[in-house]
Amino acid sequence: MKYKYTYRNTAGELWQLSMYYTYGSVVGMCNLIFTAAVIALTINKWNTVSGVWRFLLLLACCLFTVIQPLAVWRKAEKQAAGISRDTEMEFGDGGIRIRVGDENSAIPWTAVKKISKKPTMIILFSDTTHGYVLTNRVLGKDRNAFYNYVTSKSAV
Repeated sequence: MKYKYTYRNTAGELWQLSMYYTYGSVVGMCNLIFTAAVIALTINKWNTVSGVWRFLLLLACCLFTVIQPLAVWRKAEKQAAGISRDTEMEFGDGGIRIRVGDENSAIPWTAVKKISKKPTMIILFSDTTHGYVLTNRVLGKDRNAFYNYVTSKSAV
């Protein structure tokens, strides 16, 4: 095997994954546009409104900057708490071997649908919605060499 990693994703890593995909999509762009518009509205109208309207403006400003990330964090904590066993992944010329507890599986390189490189992680997708998250914490100094290796092996 060329590369072998044993890891268990943390809540913070799952949170980062969710935030990358939320804010890297059309939904994220809408969130950013809405937040910018609400901040501009709040600055423009702050002196002309009072009480309940100020509270609603502040709440709207916090919707995608504070409330949504906190909700995603709570979901990530629950997901991380549900991970009770380490994942062991081995990458070689024949494909990827995965072991979680007593369960083993193998994925040939031809079955890798997408490889996504984010600033803090590399995700290998086995289909359009399922993948394996390997963070910088797991990959360490091998990150770039690993990325080059998996992209050279996969048909993506």
